[in-house]
Amino acid sequence: MTDISAAAVAANRGWTCPFCPLACDHAEVRMAQPLALQGADCARASRALAQFGDAPSNVPPEVDGQAVSLAAALAAAAQVLAASRQPLFAGLGTDVAGARALYPLACATGAICDPAGGAALMQGLRALQDRGQFTTTLAEVRTRADVIVFVGGLPTDLAPLIAQRCGIGDPQVPLRHVVVLGPTADDMAALSGWAGPGVTTAGLALQGDLFDSVALLAMLVAQRSVSGVPDGLRELADRLRAARYAVLVGAPPRLPAQGALIIEAVHRIVGSLNADTRAAALWIGGGNGAATVNQVFTWLSGLPLRSRAGPRGLEHEPLIFDARRLLADSAVDALLWVASFDAESVPPASELPMVVLGHPALAAACRRAGRTTVFIPVATPGIGADGHLFRTDGTVLLPLHAVRPDGLPNLADVVTRIQQSLPAARAA
Repeated sequence: MTDISAAAVAANRGWTCPFCPLACDHAEVRMAQPLALQGADCARASRALAQFGDAPSNVPPEVDGQAVSLAAALAAAAQVLAASRQPLFAGLGTDVAGARALYPLACATGAICDPAGGAALMQGLRALQDRGQFTTTLAEVRTRADVIVFVGGLPTDLAPLIAQRCGIGDPQVPLRHVVVLGPTADDMAALSGWAGPGVTTAGLALQGDLFDSVALLAMLVAQRSVSGVPDGLRELADRLRAARYAVLVGAPPRLPAQGALIIEAVHRIVGSLNADTRAAALWIGGGNGAATVNQVFTWLSGLPLRSRAGPRGLEHEPLIFDARRLLADSAVDALLWVASFDAESVPPASELPMVVLGHPALAAACRRAGRTTVFIPVATPGIGADGHLFRTDGTVLLPLHAVRPDGLPNLADVVTRIQQSLPAARAA
């Protein structure tokens, strides 16, 4: 094991974790084999850091399981895309620079773009497109919210440190009441641990399914006449109306099918409250770069993901351009998979020609694919390279600092070189 020196730890102060939608920046990375988290207790970050050693990876690029030079792999990747009439860019696990490079390549090839977890991302986007929303930041929740309602349980699987980032239990923040609508047994155990000076907690069982409960709460907050409502839900509506700053927190990846309806109902609650007081919604999701890529594509094109630059110009199809649907219907003929953060983000099973740009550990999955596959390992922003990432609240762009530069190319450079090779590949 590598010796851990004070200098090595000090060099990693100010590290921003890229492995969770919260993008926490209060911990450090300890140089060990594998890398380890120091200064925080986060299962998600610790699990992700365990995918990296303290020394750079020496995994080479591969074409059909055979090691090749980077130049040969880039040429092979360009050939796959040049031969495609309708490619799919999926996964999309990258940072701002990687997204900025992917967009012109998608335009040059007419690719459809959908991230891993695209269905959950689209639920929030569709609700925003339909009705708009009142948003907030983690800092505002931490310093101002006096009532926090977690809709559909606690999202601790996606964001283990959500309580700390919302200031729950922090003696320097205002008194607050925390409610979980639809809690599990684990949620109730967590709530009991959060209760203390300045914090009161409650768990409310669902009335029907989650949509029924949120819809009832929306009617109560709007002071519509509703009969047969449990006292707990009515008390929550009263507490929300009396709050100085109420925040409803949910996680689209944990919502059921048609979760956009639940999100819209939450937005109705927030809208009703803002007529007399202040309220907002905070949605936890868009991890592994999905929210960042969506932000960048929206800046550059005016449209979010699940869009393409096709023969009819820019097209946005939030249902038709679902990567799983496209693959199941054989509606695309090549796949570019990007996963620079997570070694477990393997490409979907498919017989399509495939280009994989990602974590070095994905090489093994590519060898098992049994099809034309180009694999190029790229540096992970926040581990092997610097970068920038958007946090889940969508308004804060955080810098990612390399823990130990690994010599691997960054995704932006690889994608740019693939695009530069397209004319020669098309002429061949």
